[in-house]
Amino acid sequence: MTGKKPFSKPRYPLASCSLRHLQPEDASILARALVSLDPWLTLEYQAEGLDRYLAEPDQSLDRFVIAVEEFTAGVICVRHPWLKGSLLELIAILPLYQGQGRGREVMKWLEQQSQGTYRNIWILVSGFNRGARGFYRHLGYQEIAPLTDLVKPGYDEFLLRKILPGKGK
Repeated sequence: MTGKKPFSKPRYPLASCSLRHLQPEDASILARALVSLDPWLTLEYQAEGLDRYLAEPDQSLDRFVIAVEEFTAGVICVRHPWLKGSLLELIAILPLYQGQGRGREVMKWLEQQSQGTYRNIWILVSGFNRGARGFYRHLGYQEIAPLTDLVKPGYDEFLLRKILPGKGK
């Protein structure tokens, strides 16, 4: 993968789902779904703000719809480069599609795309989101530091890191 830009294909077929670049019409649908789920619900995100985040052009942010057949099952947003790696800014599997291994599968894809190009994968996860923290720990991510009041006063976020094997930057 060295020398190639990761995340550059328009579509990635995986075993239980596929990833395709997010289109502007996907943004508001996903934003409305996410604000009713944690951590966005607890942190009081608004659909309009998430819609802007998902839709506005950003050269260093790749956004993909996670699709099962042609149904929207979730979203993943990856910023790169970021601290000699990639930053997973957002991943969400909608409730109907959870518990079937898709999150692990998408995370494996993220690591494969980054392998050989970047050495690190970074994640921020809400301290109260114990399920997500356990999920990432199980995948080999280590908590590096708490970030107090980063998103909302009274709530901590944790910076996680996984160092990928190989010769990445």
